[in-house]
Amino acid sequence: MVVINQSKNFNHGEYNSPEITIDSNLKRWFSRNIGLWKSNRTYFLEEEKKTYNLCMFINIEALESKKKWESNYKFSWYPEKKYSFFEENPRYKEKGEMRASISGHQLIRENFYLSNVNGISNIKQIDEHEMIFESSYEDWYILEHTRLIDEDNYRYRIIYSWNKNKLKIVENHHEIKIIT
Repeated sequence: MVVINQSKNFNHGEYNSPEITIDSNLKRWFSRNIGLWKSNRTYFLEEEKKTYNLCMFINIEALESKKKWESNYKFSWYPEKKYSFFEENPRYKEKGEMRASISGHQLIRENFYLSNVNGISNIKQIDEHEMIFESSYEDWYILEHTRLIDEDNYRYRIIYSWNKNKLKIVENHHEIKIIT
C-alpha cells in the first residue's frame, strides 16, 4: 500500500512564508472550477462486477479567507434524482459537503468522500488544464485525474480507488458547468 504523507506534516522546509508556499497556477486552476456542475457518472465496482450510471450535481465555492494567500473551498454534492445505487452501496454518500484548503501542492481536506476522516491529497499539475490528486486514508489509496476542457465548460474526471492494495472502484465523470 502506498501511503502519502500520513503524518499530516505541512512544513515546507525553511521557506515557509505565504509568498513562497502559494502556487498561483494551482490557485488559478481551482478558481476555474468554481460553480455548479452536472456530473454524469459511471461507477465500475469490482466486488459486485457491476456498473452503475447516475447523475449528480457538484457545487464548488470559494470561501472567504482571513489571510489573502490562503485558498479555501467548499464542495457539496447531491443526486439529480433518487438512485438505488446509494441503498445498494451505503459507503457512498448520496449528498454531503467537504471543506478544503490549498497548502503548497496539497489539498488539505476536512473529510474524504468514502470516509469522514480528514487528510491530505497531494496534487500534481500535468498542464494548465489537468491536475492529479493522490490520497490515502484508512485502507484506501485514491488516484484522481481531473481535466478542464473547452474553456472550462466541461470537466472529465477518472478516479481509481484501491482498498488494501486491490482495485475496487473505477469512476468516470463527464461534467458540464451549469452555473459559474
